Amino acid sequence: MSRVQANGIQIEYDTFGERTDRPLLLIMGLGTHMIGWPEAFCEKLAKEGHFVIRFDNRDAGLSSKMEDAGMPDVMAHFQTVMQGGTIQAPYTLSDMALDALGLMDVLGIDKSHVCGLSMGGMIAQTLTIEHPDRVLSLSSMESSTGEMGLPEPSFEAREAMFSFPPIEREASIEHRTGVFRVFSGGSDKFDEKVERELSARSYDRCFYPQGFTRQFTAILASGGRKEALKSVRVPTLVIHGEQDPLVPPAHGRATAEAVSGACLLMLEGLGHGLSYPDLWDEIVEAITAHTKASI
Repeated sequence: MSRVQANGIQIEYDTFGERTDRPLLLIMGLGTHMIGWPEAFCEKLAKEGHFVIRFDNRDAGLSSKMEDAGMPDVMAHFQTVMQGGTIQAPYTLSDMALDALGLMDVLGIDKSHVCGLSMGGMIAQTLTIEHPDRVLSLSSMESSTGEMGLPEPSFEAREAMFSFPPIEREASIEHRTGVFRVFSGGSDKFDEKVERELSARSYDRCFYPQGFTRQFTAILASGGRKEALKSVRVPTLVIHGEQDPLVPPAHGRATAEAVSGACLLMLEGLGHGLSYPDLWDEIVEAITAHTKASI
């Protein structure tokens, strides 16, 4: 793994595959390290002709922590937005999209295929909307347009998302594993061993739950993208899980409907996250077909 200065912050990243292959930038979701894109998954993408780049978002993993921005009152902000108000945030999804662009610049990549999961999908959408000349194709996974009126998470998923992890290592690993067990929506394809290993590695890399608060506030402050997504002209693939209780399936369908000509892949057995190794081949095949057709 390597670290670079980009967009005024330190960004931790690593790569898979040959630099001469199709560049594919992977953007991870809320509060999750870049290792949320499992090595085996990234290697499958690399074997299909991608130069895969994954990185830690700001306020996650080993990238810069925005501590000088303070700690927003996330629940108060959430209530304000739910009531139709606007909020001020330490940074927005647009700023996080600029982090991704900054990393591309440092790596000498003029244009890239972009794939984001959950919040990472929102960042990928924002990157495509605001910097279309830098994007070859968009893949939005388990994500949303961010519009009001779409189905809310299940009660259990919302409770799990906002539960604060214990500080002690084993308790924290068990907590995170339990959160993603809830996010699986009861799918029998959820692999708890894979999730537990990820939770342990994430804790040992950097335990920093404070970053979740600022990242979630960035989502709230950035608003919906439905109208802006109508401007997207690059080939777009939307992948969503039929079992996702955190970002219900209607969010994936709404994203595909917002982008002219978008392809939609709804996967039976996929909840929220990537701890579904039985589905990796199907996801990689879909992304590969999409990037090959987008050259």
